[in-house]
Order: sequence, then C-alpha cells, then structure tokens
Amino acid sequence: MTPNVHTVEPKTNYVLRVEFENGEVCDFDVTPYLDKGIFKELKNKRYFNQVKVIPYGVEWPHQQDLSADTLYITGSKRKKVRAHIGRNTQKTLLRPMRAISFRK
Repeated sequence: MTPNVHTVEPKTNYVLRVEFENGEVCDFDVTPYLDKGIFKELKNKRYFNQVKVIPYGVEWPHQQDLSADTLYITGSKRKKVRAHIGRNTQKTLLRPMRAISFRK
C-alpha cells in the first residue's frame, strides 16, 4: 500500500521533494508533464511553487494534481529519513509512562 504524502517542497528545475508518512523521501521530476494539457500552467515558477499536500497526493490551485501512487512509484532517490510519522504518532508519543519499580 502506498503511504500518504506528509510534506511537499518545490525545488529548482520543476522537481518536488516529497516526504511520505512512512518517513521516506523522494524527488519527483515534473518536467515530463509540463507540455501536457492542464499541466502546462506549471511552467510558471510562481504557480509551480504553490503546490500543497491533499489527502491523496499533491495539488496546485487550479486542481492540477499528482497522486501519492504516482509520486511514490515514479519518484527517485527514495530514502528513509525518520521513523513512521503517521496519524497515530501523537497518541503513541503522548502515552503516559508507567512507573518502574526496583523492588527486591
């Protein structure tokens, strides 16, 4: 199953740095899409930089989008940068600690 997108950061040369909820990071080159239909608008650097995370991937203001599947499978340089950062992380991290007894 493909992990959800956690963060996206536009880089130079129409590349997106994408971090997934499982801690993996990849660089996704958008260049091959720039001459196709609705993606032509992404050639404008200001507009390209307006990318944001949505529940199923990333999106720009006029609804151009890329799915988490496309980003995860086609992205390059995938590496794990930190532990799982899914929805339950806060609950896990905030569990009360139990007292430890050192009785003999």
